[in-house]
Amino acid sequence: MLRKTLLFVSLCGSLLLAGCEKDEGKLPNIAFKVASGYTSADATVNKGDAVKVGIQASKSESADVLKTFNVSASYDAASPTSLTTVTLSGTQGDNYETDVNLKARAQAGTEKYSFTVTNRDGLTNTVTLTLTVK
Repeated sequence: MLRKTLLFVSLCGSLLLAGCEKDEGKLPNIAFKVASGYTSADATVNKGDAVKVGIQASKSESADVLKTFNVSASYDAASPTSLTTVTLSGTQGDNYETDVNLKARAQAGTEKYSFTVTNRDGLTNTVTLTLTVK
C-alpha cells in the first residue's frame, strides 16, 4: 500500500511540475502603416519638414492585451528621450492604430524614432525609423 501511495504522489508531482512550464509568450505585433502620405522607412528630409508616421499594433495571444504605446527619439546618436506614452485600455488592448505627426528639427543631423508597444506580460516590440535631416 505504501508503494502505491508513493507512486501516486510521485506521479501527481510530475504532472504538477510539467504543468508549470514557463510560457515564453509571443511579442506583440507592431508595424508601420504603408500608404500614400505616410513615411514607413528611413528617409532624407529637409529642415522643418512635417513627417506623418502611421502605426498598427495588435496582441499576438488572446490573453496578452496591449498595455502601453511609447514614442521615443534620439537625436544625433544621443540617448533616447520619451516623447509620449499612451496607456491602452478597452478595445485598444486588442488592436491599436495611431498616426504620429513629427517635425524635423531646424538643424542638419539624424533623428531616430522608436515606436514601442508593450503587452500584459511586459513583452515589448519596437519598430524604428531614422530621418536624415539636410
